[in-house]
Amino acid sequence: MDATALRRAIPEVVGILVRRGADFSSAEDAVQTALVRALERPVLEGVRDIRAWLVTVAWRAFLDQVRSDAARAARQELFAQEPEPGAVPQHDDTLGLYFLCSHPVLTSTSAIALTLRAVAGLTTKQIAHAFLVPEATMAQRISRAKQRLVGIPLDQPGDLSRVVRVLYLLFNEGYSGEIDIAAEAIRATRQLAALTDEPEVAGLLALMLLHHARQPARVVGGQLVPLAEQDRALWDVDAITEGVAILQSALTQDRLGQYQAQAAIAALHADAQSATETDWVQIVEWYDELLVFGDSPVIRLGRAVAIGEADGPHAGLAALDPVGDDVPRYHAVLAYLHERTGEVDAAAAEYAEAAWRATSTLEQQHLLRQAERLRLGQGLN
Repeated sequence: MDATALRRAIPEVVGILVRRGADFSSAEDAVQTALVRALERPVLEGVRDIRAWLVTVAWRAFLDQVRSDAARAARQELFAQEPEPGAVPQHDDTLGLYFLCSHPVLTSTSAIALTLRAVAGLTTKQIAHAFLVPEATMAQRISRAKQRLVGIPLDQPGDLSRVVRVLYLLFNEGYSGEIDIAAEAIRATRQLAALTDEPEVAGLLALMLLHHARQPARVVGGQLVPLAEQDRALWDVDAITEGVAILQSALTQDRLGQYQAQAAIAALHADAQSATETDWVQIVEWYDELLVFGDSPVIRLGRAVAIGEADGPHAGLAALDPVGDDVPRYHAVLAYLHERTGEVDAAAAEYAEAAWRATSTLEQQHLLRQAERLRLGQGLN
């Protein structure tokens, strides 16, 4: 059984059930039942049309839900005539499902969880493992999210920029577990890109591919490896090639957005054969473009690093000055720039401060090693 092909069919099957008369919440529950049934045992051996099989099983699950509720007895006649298993319409409601799962009435966390289930086709158990919470907790979270969507039609026009934002947050969550959440975010974004010609969707897909390509080199021997020290031979060349091609195609539409600009920065890192060959001047220029779309402290932090590499550490410190010290990784950047200026004691203290503020164990351990390295009198490699 091809689990990926199975999950890929989920959004369309949900849409089909809704068009047959089921409300979104019931349709999504029924499709989830069919998905779990397929994953728990090899029932799809020999099945030629996975989508048709899912529609049939999910529709029967929906009918069972209706018939088991005495309060809905009047609805039984409405759904009494079960369609033939092969009668599957070609209308695709997938884009509408993206909009619904990213609706403004939902929090970002709820939107991410619902997108993983209704769009990416993950089970509640898999999502719970990814979020590192009990399955019952995740089930309640998804149930509450669907309750907030009651009465909102699947075909209601939505905000594509919000969908893209939810997918961006999903990619950046970094949850651990049996499911590669970043890979699922890429798959969902790839599917969205096939439904629209919006360059920012393409830009986000390119950004994801370029960042994910470096994943094999980020952690080696249980230790976090900074970008400048990564073995670039471990990077996924195919993903980089695809990401750059997608970005170049998006840029030709001359509708620049923040995700295309971020992808351009990632592409410049990917294009360099070594850290010393990175075109930091161009990266600074792209950060300046990013600031046009929103003056964010996180963007200014990255820009300060780039300026420090392009124009020297003192210039980097000047660019860092307006950034608040409560911004994540601020102290790590400050430590690095101080070390570059030869202020070793100040750098060691800042590395220790950054380690204390780190939210990741791997990052914390890396920063503590940097502080210890300086205290032992070892400078930059």
